[in-house]
Amino acid sequence: MKLINIGFGNIVSGDRVVAIVSPESAPIKRIVQEARDKGLLIDASCGRRTRAVIITDSDHVILSAIQTETIAGRAGAKQDAGLPEEEVTGDEGK
Repeated sequence: MKLINIGFGNIVSGDRVVAIVSPESAPIKRIVQEARDKGLLIDASCGRRTRAVIITDSDHVILSAIQTETIAGRAGAKQDAGLPEEEVTGDEGK
């Protein structure tokens, strides 16, 4: 199981993440409001401005104060360019 740090000591399971999106567009704001109404919203922004919205496969919506690109980088660091993990990390043969 891959865990992703989303800031302020909060961690989510990378296996459950479907999308990491910017909160600026009207459709995403609507998704956040619907999740709030259904009780599926998790606010992990610690009172700061929301910079990323994480959508999970269980329809939970998580708000984070960390930039979308930063979270995506943490989530996919070893999966960039479709390379095997050994080639990305330089751990081959060790």
